[in-house]
Amino acid sequence: MPELSRRSLLGAGVASAGVLATGCASGPAAGATTPTFVIVHGANGNGASYAPLVAALTAAGYRALAVDLPGHGPGAHFPLSYQAPQDLAALASEPSPLARVGLDDNVEHVVRVVRQVAEHGPVVLLGHSMGGATITRVGGEIPDLIARLVYFTAFCCVRLRSVLECFTVPEAAVTLAAAIPSLGDPERTGVTRTNWRSADPAFLAAAKLALADDYDDAAFRTALNGMEPDETWAVTVGDARGEPATWGRIPRSYIRCSRDRMLPLALQDRMIEEADAATPGNAFDVHTLDAPHLGPQNPQPVVEILTSLVRLS
Repeated sequence: MPELSRRSLLGAGVASAGVLATGCASGPAAGATTPTFVIVHGANGNGASYAPLVAALTAAGYRALAVDLPGHGPGAHFPLSYQAPQDLAALASEPSPLARVGLDDNVEHVVRVVRQVAEHGPVVLLGHSMGGATITRVGGEIPDLIARLVYFTAFCCVRLRSVLECFTVPEAAVTLAAAIPSLGDPERTGVTRTNWRSADPAFLAAAKLALADDYDDAAFRTALNGMEPDETWAVTVGDARGEPATWGRIPRSYIRCSRDRMLPLALQDRMIEEADAATPGNAFDVHTLDAPHLGPQNPQPVVEILTSLVRLS
């Protein structure tokens, strides 16, 4: 298997630290028709990564909930070898409980959340980076409970089968995913494992260029410290395709990040085009931010887009 798939797909997904809180909150204008934004993180992330976005949405009068996928957040796995002083040899080989988690588990978890939230009003379901694989499949399970799907520089598989397959096409050739080293072989450990606690200047420079090249250094280190070392390999290779008859009838929006070096803009555009071709009567509503993979350091531009979508849903 190519080097990218074996060692460095930190996630096709690393998607999560930076812009978007764990928990659910209601703004003063909350009511029966006020939508709830349900946010699904990407690889190596968790709900807490999205505290600034949830806080800003709440201040604007909306409900917002950032989900912790199985094996993330309070259920995350932090090997003892990941603590200081680190044992990198042990860290590269130690088994992870996340190896037992697949895309179906993520989908089942988010379906339960959406069913609960939908009892209180419309649901806008947002996936960031690899979180897009989960929300597509959730849309296929419960299309009538979702007012709108939002892909935030996220994977949207229709013709391409999986997150991993997305990285094999020409539009992904310039991705910097391979510049961030993973420990061990995911085909043996069942996870991609990344040492986000590394102080190696080369690692920090590569990670910042790939994920958040315009963040100040303090903000970037804060983002890194919110990431989790393990991400299940099964989600990366799982069938994440959306079906036109179910997923394809939900209104959807895409927030492109033009500075994204992890999920290149050309790949974002290819996924948008393939989705629109599959559902010609229901095309993406597209927005563009001058932002890197983690999104803008200040979440306000994201909030402005999301609140504008309420009028469309």
